Amino acid sequence: MLSATLYRRRFSDLSEQEILALAISNEEDDARIYRQYAEHLRDEFPSSAKVFDGMAEEEDEHRRLLIEAHKARFGDVIPLIRREHVAGFYARRPIWLVENLGLETIRAEAREMERQAEQFYRKAADRTSDANTRKLLGDLAAAEADHAHTASDLEAKHLDDTARETEDEAAHRQFILTWVQPGLAGLMDGSVSTLAPIFATAFATQDTHTTFLVGLAASVGAGISMGFTEAASDDGELSGRGSPVKRGFASGIMTTLGGLGHALPYLITDFWTATTIAILVVFVELWAIVWIQNRFMQTPFMRATLQVVVGGALVFAAGAIIGGG
Repeated sequence: MLSATLYRRRFSDLSEQEILALAISNEEDDARIYRQYAEHLRDEFPSSAKVFDGMAEEEDEHRRLLIEAHKARFGDVIPLIRREHVAGFYARRPIWLVENLGLETIRAEAREMERQAEQFYRKAADRTSDANTRKLLGDLAAAEADHAHTASDLEAKHLDDTARETEDEAAHRQFILTWVQPGLAGLMDGSVSTLAPIFATAFATQDTHTTFLVGLAASVGAGISMGFTEAASDDGELSGRGSPVKRGFASGIMTTLGGLGHALPYLITDFWTATTIAILVVFVELWAIVWIQNRFMQTPFMRATLQVVVGGALVFAAGAIIGGG
């Protein structure tokens, strides 16, 4: 990693030909990114897919103009230079990361791509004294600024208010089904089901180390179990709940975190200090679950309170009574 950084060129050291070659590779990369966005969205969000198809075509046209300009000034051989070859140059986030974060994130990433491209051309124009090159780079900066208007025109053409509202609702629903629902189920299971074994062990032994080990084992074991159960329960094809792998990770990780929340305080050696903090953590966990249910699942606040807080209190009491006995 260090050697790759050391061998990068400084942007100020690039020749005018290399700057033009870098612009060509940037346009090629961005066109591919937009096409991947379009392909990813085509089944669920066809209107947004058409927008990104149009943006990819715009990038293709700019690439063609850049290549013609390079041939006119420097000939047919274009130097191989890419973003990663230039120190401090902006980088695109991995496609898989953006895709996994949903429709609105993809739209925001596209807007940021256009802003970065415009900034690149303006800085490039400031770094050259050649009149023709400066004019070319200034024109490219203006073209990139116009891309935002192009995107707006494409959205107006393919993504009217009704289509946008429909797609936004579908994206929100998919987010709830794929991430929030299994994550909430995991958090509830981890927070509530581990209460009894952790506090039973705590009051039975009054040994913080033993209690922590039991809590750690219960949390990790429950997380693995919930993760695999969620992933195996539904492949998402018919229910539309999304990738079983994503749901499995959401459920498993949140289950583990829910249990660890009131297990970690038992790293403190003083029993009553650890127990007091663990009880406070449980209180926060249960009310957090109530808030999530009310906020994302539209569960009435009082019903969520009865389901979670009262149920959690009963499980805690059972563990404390069993351990104390």
